Amino acid sequence: MKFGSIEQSSVPDAVLSLQEPSTRFHRNFEQQDTPSRMLPPPISHWLSAFSLRNLNRVSCLVRPSPLPAPRNSHTRSGMELKAVVSALEKLAPPSLAESWDNVGLLVEPSPPFAVRSVLLTNDLTEAVLEEALAKKVDFIVSYHPPIFRALKRLTGGWKERVIVKAVEGRVALYSPHTACDCVSGGVNDWLAKAIGPASVSPLSHSLSAQFPGAWAHRVEFSVGSEADLGSILAELNSLQGVDVHYHTARSGAGEQTRVSVNCMAPALTRTMKLLARESAIYRTVQVLQLNKPPVPDAGPGRICTLSDPVTIATAVQRIKTHLRLSHVRLALGARCTLDSLVLSVAVCAGSGSSVLNGVPADLFLTGEMSHHDVLDAVAVGTSVVLCDHSNSERGFLSELKEALTGQLEGKVKVQLSETDRDPLEIV
Repeated sequence: MKFGSIEQSSVPDAVLSLQEPSTRFHRNFEQQDTPSRMLPPPISHWLSAFSLRNLNRVSCLVRPSPLPAPRNSHTRSGMELKAVVSALEKLAPPSLAESWDNVGLLVEPSPPFAVRSVLLTNDLTEAVLEEALAKKVDFIVSYHPPIFRALKRLTGGWKERVIVKAVEGRVALYSPHTACDCVSGGVNDWLAKAIGPASVSPLSHSLSAQFPGAWAHRVEFSVGSEADLGSILAELNSLQGVDVHYHTARSGAGEQTRVSVNCMAPALTRTMKLLARESAIYRTVQVLQLNKPPVPDAGPGRICTLSDPVTIATAVQRIKTHLRLSHVRLALGARCTLDSLVLSVAVCAGSGSSVLNGVPADLFLTGEMSHHDVLDAVAVGTSVVLCDHSNSERGFLSELKEALTGQLEGKVKVQLSETDRDPLEIV
């Protein structure tokens, strides 16, 4: 389906009926007075674009029309949607998110749209959405993305119902998820506070969104005095997407010019094809892969080295206090007791199996791990504390609330969900 050239007949009635008359789509076939009103107005009159971008986010844009103004209007106080999104991206840059994740703005209401109230939740359940609608919230930040796997239709399941009701209610949906995990001062740093005073660093580092100087490859080669350096440099500089540098030096073989060509992948092939015409030069070619630099203090998981060792029993009590839980699950490492000392703790909010696997530490702290991963940790003497998935994340939302309120300069009300909770209880 091409947007902007969509025909009315190509839009299913089921999709059009998702919207209230005052929102993005309008079909009114009920109690019409005259035959001329039996037909809906041409949808192209107000519809500019409706998309499931990559099938994992919903975006709608409309051009002005004589239809009644939507409930959320720019005439009311608040902030523009893009300003709120920009504030969230400053707090947790989407570039830090894992490649498999689906972060950012997932549902974008049609303009005009002002954000006056934001609701923070760990999981966007139907109960949380009903709470948001009752509180007339415009924007929901759901730590876990409510759209994660690709959707082919918005029918049937509870997750689809949540998306449909958000669209009908003109509520924007945003998820920071693993960007919030990795960023310095994010979820994992909050969870690491449970251990007490410690030096804390990421288990591995996130990489910068950009290559050094925006180049992915460097081609280096030598040009002897007998070669036509000027012609070679001119041909290289004629290529699109390259950056050429050179310097001349004397050696036992005589005067040599060393040339460096920085380029992205598309220009690499063209550069090599050009140099292959000169066999003497081609024999000196070296191709270097440039890596994106690591981001300081950002990355998945945390390793904590305590200022003073504590017993496992003390560590468990600190964790329960920090997470406000009466119970957690504990697997003692081989040859460990509750009085065994803990100096190093590896932390991963949510599901920690893949992140913590093989990390040398006295204690693992995470929300959940598989049975066999717990056995593997215990076998090497690492004790494991499990507090259930969202219990290892939800408490961070209070810190996010304060940070986001500051970013929005108090112009938008930011509140925590009262119905969001972990689905598991100890009974």
